[in-house]
Amino acid sequence: MRQSIFRFAAIAPLAALLAALPAGCGSSDVLAVPNLNNPDVARAYGSPAGVEAVISGTFKQFWNVTNNCTTGSASGSDCVNVQGHLMALEAYSELNNFGMGLRASIPRSAVGNDRGNGQAVANNLTFGGLSRVTRTSANAINALNALIKASPAGSALPTKAQDARTLAFAYFTLGISLGHLAIVHDSAAIVTPAVPSDEVPGLSSYVDVAKAAMLMLDTAIVFASGPNATSGTGGFPLANSWINGLALTQDQFIRTVRSFRAKIRAAVPRSAAERAAVDWNAVIADATGGYTTDWVVTMSSSLAWYSGYDAIQMFQESAWGLLSSMFYGMADTSGGYANFIASSMSARDGSFLIRTPDQRFPQGATRAAQNADTPLPLPAARYLQNRLPGNDVPMAGWGFSQYDHRRWYGIRSNSNNGPYTAIDKAELDMLAAEGYIRAGNFASAAALIDASRAKHGLPSIGTITSATQQIAGGNACVPKVPQAPGFNTVGCGTILEAMKWEKRMQTAFACVQLCWFTDSRGWGDLPENTALFWAVPYQEMDARLQPFYSTGGGLAGSSAAKGTYGF
Repeated sequence: MRQSIFRFAAIAPLAALLAALPAGCGSSDVLAVPNLNNPDVARAYGSPAGVEAVISGTFKQFWNVTNNCTTGSASGSDCVNVQGHLMALEAYSELNNFGMGLRASIPRSAVGNDRGNGQAVANNLTFGGLSRVTRTSANAINALNALIKASPAGSALPTKAQDARTLAFAYFTLGISLGHLAIVHDSAAIVTPAVPSDEVPGLSSYVDVAKAAMLMLDTAIVFASGPNATSGTGGFPLANSWINGLALTQDQFIRTVRSFRAKIRAAVPRSAAERAAVDWNAVIADATGGYTTDWVVTMSSSLAWYSGYDAIQMFQESAWGLLSSMFYGMADTSGGYANFIASSMSARDGSFLIRTPDQRFPQGATRAAQNADTPLPLPAARYLQNRLPGNDVPMAGWGFSQYDHRRWYGIRSNSNNGPYTAIDKAELDMLAAEGYIRAGNFASAAALIDASRAKHGLPSIGTITSATQQIAGGNACVPKVPQAPGFNTVGCGTILEAMKWEKRMQTAFACVQLCWFTDSRGWGDLPENTALFWAVPYQEMDARLQPFYSTGGGLAGSSAAKGTYGF
């Protein structure tokens, strides 16, 4: 049940506003003066080149309020994406900045949505920013279509192919923005080209918002694959400034749309039951028909393309982005993780040495050996560094470990410039693998999982014939997971757990937004009473004269149950 706080808005009478006008100004004078501070859609979208320029910037706007967590500066970290890292135990911190300590703590507290709450700016950034992208994209689509209709040549831009490419991109950014609103929030306004620019739609459930997102993404593919885009000139590839560093061909653009469509379908569900009910045949089709390599966005300080937390802020020092042993310890084959899990939560000490065949981790039988194995910048195969003991943060417990994620150190050390993997190819492969597992097609799933494991030094999971069968490896298996019902012992994971491990490791701080959080939510892996979604920000609810509310922390209908690992 939502906990609501009601409030009333006082609206100044129009007569009082008119009485405050300077002498000599009557009401007719007021109406005759254009207010250039208010949006004028016709003026802003009055030329084909202007409309194209607006559309070309919509993905960057989307990126800034999802991955970068700001409207464009380099230091963005105050948004739901960073909160989600902490809530999913992808990262750990006890700092008060950005609500990190609050979101990381167990037992979980509610995600507050009252006026003046410490995360008010963060909670509103994603909702407000994504909502603005939907409105901008929808308005631009309508403006471009009007210009096309009015043109004797039948195209607004120099060629019909350019029109088609530009419309496809606008539908793409509209679709992913609606999709990410559905992923994060319980409700949002559905804005499409069918909604007039001066209309404010009511709030719709996340299920309906996700359906609208799919329709917009479908439409993007229709425009991108249509005869105008295929046979004309001046269309694809995209200019590489629209998504920095990606001059997408027609085929690559369609594969990009399909990749996002697969991701959104799987990420929207709030529970294991909802995720099981996903159309996994559609996910498999899109994931296998998606991008064929890593989808890499180039970070550039001169062009203001940043990944604020993942490639900048967490590299400040370990206190900003510790790695808890709760999940990362599952790689351990030495017995350290088994001892960790055998202890009560209050007695767990995550500072044990993780010894694992997984090459993404430091290799070596001692901390000194692992220190030597992971100098910065890291060797190509490594994602995690065993930090020097003198750099340890003075804390202990389940949130601590010897390890820091340093996959993007090259960006941080190069003045925030360099390639950042926003969609790892393994993320798409594991989406397909999950679909195959749910369909009982273990051979197809195992082939994808083993291909990823082989790249990182892990052996085959073996021949799997059932969903409950443990993977091969015995005492040396990866991952090892807490075992029900007591969750105080560990055992080799199933094929599903092997898939989860690959996806977690490849999407750790390598995701457009909230990969660990949405996956753990849909798999039923979140710590007990973690919020399952964010409320519509109180600022939006205030403007709509509706009650605001909080989520998680044990509040019914918005809190995770005790999950797969007993956390």
